Amino acid sequence: MTFHKEGYTSLALTVLVIFVLNALVQFYLPQAHVLKWIIYILSGFLFLVIVQFFRSPFFDITTSETTVLCPADGKVVVIEETDETEFLKDRRIQLSVFMSPVNVHVNRNPIAGVVSYFKYHKGKYLVAWHPKSSTENERTTICVQNSEGVSVLFRQIAGALARRIVWYVKEGDIVEQGQQFGFIKFGSRVDVFLPLGTKILVNIGDVVKGGRTVLAELPSALSDVTAKPAAKVMPVNDPEPTVIANESHQQELPLVIDHPEVEKPVKKAAPARKPAAKPKKDKE
Repeated sequence: MTFHKEGYTSLALTVLVIFVLNALVQFYLPQAHVLKWIIYILSGFLFLVIVQFFRSPFFDITTSETTVLCPADGKVVVIEETDETEFLKDRRIQLSVFMSPVNVHVNRNPIAGVVSYFKYHKGKYLVAWHPKSSTENERTTICVQNSEGVSVLFRQIAGALARRIVWYVKEGDIVEQGQQFGFIKFGSRVDVFLPLGTKILVNIGDVVKGGRTVLAELPSALSDVTAKPAAKVMPVNDPEPTVIANESHQQELPLVIDHPEVEKPVKKAAPARKPAAKPKKDKE
């Protein structure tokens, strides 16, 4: 267990307030023992609240391409089909987790992949469980696409007390499943938008843990692709080779002659020469 870096400023301010308050009581009311004990108890309680809120526990994370990890500690408050209109613009299963002030407010990537979309939105500070908080409150929208081409979109949503959202990712980043992608101070909410066909493994009202609870199992990317008809193979007009079958089966391979042999021209024999005539002798 460690103290999260986002709580350093809050812890310093808390310690300063506690020190000043106790110094004033000690200096101006040294005899008010009951009041001093009340101040001590309140100071200790405030210090513990800040420490527990910004705690960052260590634990082993089991990763998988087919599972969706919970992005934060809290309680499941929404599981329903809805339209995602900001980036994906399709029908999705929305799963929302509400974080109370006593939960760990570290936010973790539900899947591994590439950040294909990121945007920060200014907005209102309605209570986190309000139906319109997902679209009207201050929020960030992040979409990660895994190695199979399946996209999961999720949002950090500020609540009535949470007035600061922190994020550590940007578009184009390669992220790991379970890795921290942000932090929300005090009460807040995280929405996850999953593809239709995803197998949901939690129910409304379940208490979940960020980076440890498996929310769902993703469908394979191959099942989302409609089978396409095989391409037609056009016949080739090249002449087929002549095949001479081996009827005696003495050889396993047939003899293939690609081109018929061209008959060679036969040379004609030269005409025979007549013997020369002998000269006649003169008679004496």
